[in-house]
Amino acid sequence: MTTGAHYTVLARRFRPQAFDDVVGQEHVARALTNAIKAGRVAHAYMFTGARGVGKTSTARILAKALNCPNAKDGVPCNQCEICDGISAGNDVDVLEIDGASNRGIDDIRSLRANVGVRSMRTQYKVYIIDEVHMLTKEAFNALLKTLEEPPPNVKFVFCTTEPNKVPDTILSRCQRFDFSSINDISIADRLREIATIEGFEVSEDALELVARRARGSMRDSQSLFDQLLAFSDGTVSAEDVHRMLGTAGDERLVNLFDAIVEHRPGEVLAQLDASFATGVQPGELMDQAIGYVRDLMVTVSGGDAVSLCSVATRHRETLMKQATRLSMHSVMAAFQILSDGKNQMFRSTFARTVLEMAMVQVSLLENLSAISDLLSGRLPVLPEVATGHPEATNVSTSPAAALPAAEKKNADTLKIAEAKRVLAAPTTEIHADEDASESHKEMPDGAAVVAEAPASPESASVELPPVAAAPEIELTQENCPALFMKLLSALGLTISAGLRQASGLKLGSENRLEILLDSSSEFARKALDQADNRARIEAEILRLTGRTVCIALRLTAPKKSVTASSAGATVSPSLSKSVTESNAGHAAKSNQRNQRAEASPPPAAPLRNLMGEVDPASDMFVREVMEAFGATVVRITNAPAVQVATSECDNADAAE
Repeated sequence: MTTGAHYTVLARRFRPQAFDDVVGQEHVARALTNAIKAGRVAHAYMFTGARGVGKTSTARILAKALNCPNAKDGVPCNQCEICDGISAGNDVDVLEIDGASNRGIDDIRSLRANVGVRSMRTQYKVYIIDEVHMLTKEAFNALLKTLEEPPPNVKFVFCTTEPNKVPDTILSRCQRFDFSSINDISIADRLREIATIEGFEVSEDALELVARRARGSMRDSQSLFDQLLAFSDGTVSAEDVHRMLGTAGDERLVNLFDAIVEHRPGEVLAQLDASFATGVQPGELMDQAIGYVRDLMVTVSGGDAVSLCSVATRHRETLMKQATRLSMHSVMAAFQILSDGKNQMFRSTFARTVLEMAMVQVSLLENLSAISDLLSGRLPVLPEVATGHPEATNVSTSPAAALPAAEKKNADTLKIAEAKRVLAAPTTEIHADEDASESHKEMPDGAAVVAEAPASPESASVELPPVAAAPEIELTQENCPALFMKLLSALGLTISAGLRQASGLKLGSENRLEILLDSSSEFARKALDQADNRARIEAEILRLTGRTVCIALRLTAPKKSVTASSAGATVSPSLSKSVTESNAGHAAKSNQRNQRAEASPPPAAPLRNLMGEVDPASDMFVREVMEAFGATVVRITNAPAVQVATSECDNADAAE
């Protein structure tokens, strides 16, 4: 090991010297090796990729493979004078140019003047230009002709981290190789080899932490590992890595998010305070929290083969439990909150306060669901409250009272939205079409029946409430109205909103109980047709009556009758002659009415309020809105009155 003033860092001492030593870039090494073997080496190459992935090292290896006198099948010997000079960067025929400091047109002119000079002792003169995207537009234009038709003994290798800034005229004249980021496993394996050579004992957790911290860069991992070896006394553990980086350990992160998932902001603040006391930096902890939320998203999405970026792999099962309790929508919302907090840290001197506010805000997130799910009547399946939890005390045995607070809040929001829709909807006439859905086929008595859906696994898994010793109500047709009112008061708000659209219950044969629902109530039909909602209704009926029933929907025809056009379609052919004569008479009378209408203009239509007046004391929807928001009635404003013109022709036909 080199010590003192002549110490060479690990990134330079363990630099790759052959194509096989370049970790994670096997596709580039194979292409270049085969090109050298077949004598198909291009005159210009473009190496692109993130920092520290081996672009310049590969360029040097390519120069050695082309000029080494002892090279065999594209593999340099790394023992001759030419190989040593190229590895040290002082060979006269291999010129490494920094594109950031030699970016002007004068520098490119000097390069063009020297291109024609033959190499002194090697077969090829190789120009390696690092950060080539830093060249000016004029410099690129001056390089074009030389790059397109260079002397036969000249090769160009351009290295850049931002290929989008290189003109297309340059890119089209080069063979481009994209260097990929190096995976964590390969980085950890390489660091393990270095630790063995250096004589240090490093734990696997420490190697995994350093590999994750490098984020795909081999040079970054070696620089960080060099600092870690200097920090330790011969043995390196994961705690040493956290102390040096100012990050929190895996167990502390898991405990912090346990408190967040269980909605305990006080414990969240206590965990943060304990972390800061041990030297954890707020910015680093924010980065770890964002990575942890990303891991929650990966686990809940089923990405078992995707590696974690915040904690060790052994915590994957814990992450799955936490992500399941939060739900995907809450995880997405948490990521947005933490990302906004990270942006605020750059503009604020109160980094700790920003982190605490963001963490507490995440811990107060309710279980979120997609708006489309709520509108369709599908409520999320929320986790049950653990036994012994403070929220588990004083819980009513009623199914409505046993609903979690988040589900009640979601149902309140759904009910308010439905109330607004009902109040704002104008009166429309619904006609029965012949092309109606098969589920709305008319019955002789004017009703439409929906076929009963098969029982789903969700309904089978619903836990039935305890049946009372003495039924509260006997299940008969006479008691159906009373049973209907009890269901409205006992079930959740989503089911109650659907039941309020129904006209009642009807007891059928073989324990079949039908809900009479207008076929135009699309929202109520979707809500009540859900398997879990039907199971809850059946469970509540079992508790009230002591009988097991099967719930089905009977869709009744719309309140208004069918139009004359659809009814006229069924007229028998024998009456066609009389119908024709009747139509002719109607046509003559219609012409007379039109002439009278032209002589005198029709009177103005009366004003009507289509929505009617709202009475807060009796309107159920308005009362629910007032209770949900804690509102009081200030004043009542009537809806705008509109003119509803009654057809004179229709009135005349009705009189005749």
